[in-house]
Amino acid sequence: MTEEPMRRGAMLDLILTNKEGLVGDVKLKGSLGCSDHKMVEFRILRAARRALSKLTILDFRRADFALFRDLLGRIPWDKALEGRGAQDDWLIFKGHLLQAQFHIVCIPTKRKSSKNTKRPLWMNKELLGKVKTKKGSLQRVEARAGSLGRTQRNCSSSQGSD
Repeated sequence: MTEEPMRRGAMLDLILTNKEGLVGDVKLKGSLGCSDHKMVEFRILRAARRALSKLTILDFRRADFALFRDLLGRIPWDKALEGRGAQDDWLIFKGHLLQAQFHIVCIPTKRKSSKNTKRPLWMNKELLGKVKTKKGSLQRVEARAGSLGRTQRNCSSSQGSD
């Protein structure tokens, strides 16, 4: 996607995509601080219509934990786990736990809210936080654009004195 050299005539930064037209508006910006690397700015293009996620999740806010506890309490654990190894015990426990969990009255399911269904399933809270941090950093850099010119002039004059 890049067509111009980024650093001293060399093509160092690449933007790779698996679909034609997914990335556009590739621009080389000025260098950041005293670096001789150029910043690469690009836009990820997406279709105007996005498919909504049909993901259903467990709704623990409406769960009936008393029923959940009762269902698990009815199981004769001594007999169920007797004479088996830790791995087999875990699998038996997990099976009973999931069976009680998916008991429709015990822990109901719900569809993800429309706010969250528009983002990809892999975009979790941690990644959202990192994206916000990145955007904030970029805004701070852009806000200091005036001082960037001063810094470049200072770098040029200090490099010329060597």
